[in-house]
Amino acid sequence: MVSPQQKREVVKYLVSDKKLKVDRALKLVGLQTSTFYYKKQSLRSDEPLKQRLVKLSQRRVRWGFPMLFNLVRREGFIDNHKRVHRIYCEANLQIRKRPKKSKLRHLRLVLPSVTRPNQRWSMDFVHDVLADGRRFRCFNLVDDFTHECILIKVDRSLKSEKLVAALNTIKLFRSLPEEIVCDNGPELISQNMDIWAYRNNVKLKFIQPGKPTQNAIVESFNGKFRNECLNQHWFINIEDAQKEIELWRRDYNENRPHRSLKMKTPNEFAKECRDMLVN
Repeated sequence: MVSPQQKREVVKYLVSDKKLKVDRALKLVGLQTSTFYYKKQSLRSDEPLKQRLVKLSQRRVRWGFPMLFNLVRREGFIDNHKRVHRIYCEANLQIRKRPKKSKLRHLRLVLPSVTRPNQRWSMDFVHDVLADGRRFRCFNLVDDFTHECILIKVDRSLKSEKLVAALNTIKLFRSLPEEIVCDNGPELISQNMDIWAYRNNVKLKFIQPGKPTQNAIVESFNGKFRNECLNQHWFINIEDAQKEIELWRRDYNENRPHRSLKMKTPNEFAKECRDMLVN
């Protein structure tokens, strides 16, 4: 069987040596005009995109392909997801995940949907240790609608007085929500928190004991916080922890795309919401 390349050579011979017209030579050989004039395009190099993916994965060690793909598209790479995924796999950047254990499934309480910023917040605690083995706590506060991390209060001890002081500081630059979802920790069911909620017309909505899925928004945030921040740093002292965690909080709000926000960052989504309310 004669290949298209061989037919092209025959056509060139007929045109140059036999002085036939191109159309006549193509018809005799049985070759399409587009095939004869086709010029092979030079393949684009994968190296620039590969180097950028490697560099981003070194900075965002717990981000998988969807997040990295969104970042390189934001930076101006026009490659589609199939090409980026191929290069991503060739660079061996996949995150290895432990297989999940099968668990008994139970019906869970579904909270009503939120429709605007500052309608409902969620709060919870996360624990970690310093380099010298001393423990510290993080008080996380998240907006359920925009997924903004409003506050991460870091200290060796977080009693209700410190939580009230932090919430009063937030009140100076942001409207308080209608309700805050939380668990039944001693700091959150304290008299100080109850008085603060009453004075500020905020309803504290407590989940059932042993049911963290009823506070799913902040629990999801806690997982990202531990995976991308706490597990990636070794804090020398409490001041170092406060500094690094605040830097991560800002980066989370400003640069981390969120799937539930159609790959927008929390700050971008919150700004869109504010613009819609103004207009």
